[in-house]
Amino acid sequence: MSERIPVKDVSPKPRAAKKRAPVDRYNPQEQIYVREQKGVFQRLRKYMGWFFIAAFVIVPFIPYGDRQAILLDMGARQYHFFSLTLWPQDLLLLAWFFIIAAFALFFITTFLGRVWCGYLCPQTVWTFIFIWFEEKIEGSANKRKKLDKSPWSFNKIWRKTAKHTAWIAVSVFTALSFAAYFVPVKQLWWDFFTLNASGAVNFSVIFFTVATYANAGWMRTIVCTHMCPYARFQSAMFDKDTFIVGYDVERGESRGPRKRNADHKALGLGDCVDCDLCVQVCPAGIDIREGLQYECINCGACIDACDQTMERMNYPKGLIRYTTEHNLAGQKTDVLRPKLIGYGVVLSAMLVAFVFTLLNVKPMQLDVLRDRSSLYNETSEGLVENTYTLKVINKSSEAREFHLSVRGLEEVEWIGQQIVTVKGGEVFSLPISLASDPYLLPRSITDIEFVLESGDDQFIQASRFISGG
Repeated sequence: MSERIPVKDVSPKPRAAKKRAPVDRYNPQEQIYVREQKGVFQRLRKYMGWFFIAAFVIVPFIPYGDRQAILLDMGARQYHFFSLTLWPQDLLLLAWFFIIAAFALFFITTFLGRVWCGYLCPQTVWTFIFIWFEEKIEGSANKRKKLDKSPWSFNKIWRKTAKHTAWIAVSVFTALSFAAYFVPVKQLWWDFFTLNASGAVNFSVIFFTVATYANAGWMRTIVCTHMCPYARFQSAMFDKDTFIVGYDVERGESRGPRKRNADHKALGLGDCVDCDLCVQVCPAGIDIREGLQYECINCGACIDACDQTMERMNYPKGLIRYTTEHNLAGQKTDVLRPKLIGYGVVLSAMLVAFVFTLLNVKPMQLDVLRDRSSLYNETSEGLVENTYTLKVINKSSEAREFHLSVRGLEEVEWIGQQIVTVKGGEVFSLPISLASDPYLLPRSITDIEFVLESGDDQFIQASRFISGG
């Protein structure tokens, strides 16, 4: 009589996903060590970042006439943009600009998620610059972690000193580049480094140096996740058709390691090899495989890391990709949906209004101030006289000749200059008086208009002529 030998199933079982302890971003002992990653999206992010950084630094050095092309002169309350000079009276343009920026952010976020954060936000760009210095001075992510845990030595001291010196140098350069938009750039650099800058300039440069050093060097994702309001209200603009960085659960699970030539389908495994590279390269330290998280800035680092792993394993790319929740669920993505169209229509209307307002900005302006000491005077000839101070503003960059006149009075005597020449970007104060026969004034208060003319340009400012009845 033979005995049956029991058969035991020894085929490998899918390994459960590793549970990782959450990173306490406020604890410096648990800081995120971002691993360097190369790939399509990282090259795109890097090129875009360098382009806008170069523009940020170079623009103040562009000359225009006897000044720099873009100069926001807060002291003189003049804001120069090449040939256009804006004054506080033109702040409607600034309001339009911020409204357009807000709706552009809403439109882009609804369509492509947080791509602004991942590719163009100064916090992200400068954080990656600081991380680049970390990699060059202290080494890769593992080396940096090992260095931080090691006791203090000459090697650790000089590397830490070099890194923070580089960070401070970048921060000072950034602060000076920002201040150059408000102070003439040549004067700024010379005065700052010769210790002749004003207290306001020194305070501004030091403040923005400290802010850049702290934000990009120490706080990093704390700014994005806990200080920036955009991370909090973005969910109001997201929907299931918004393009996000997403992990294909159906294709990736169950995850687990395997040999390159193994038939992972026969082993009951998905395409995810659980290498954790997507977590190691993430500047926010999140695991995108856990689903959509508000900390994700859509930088695409995890996509590049996963695509390289898929390529090595001879699997199709796109396990982690820019996609939508509907697409991940096997449904069709509706790109042209009412929400996105609505944002686009409003944004287009705002752009039209901005361009219309910009094209109708007059190169001159006239402010009229009545004499506050008396409503009117009577001359020795029996005429009623009103006194005004006219402020002629030349918004252009060149000197112009202006002609002044008044409408609304049948017969009026103009006492003062009617033709004045004003230098570019200056305000000319002109005291004048208007005198009229009281019998020609049927009302005690007559609406009048001061007319300022220069060539084909004309500016009209309303005022009043008071006769006392």
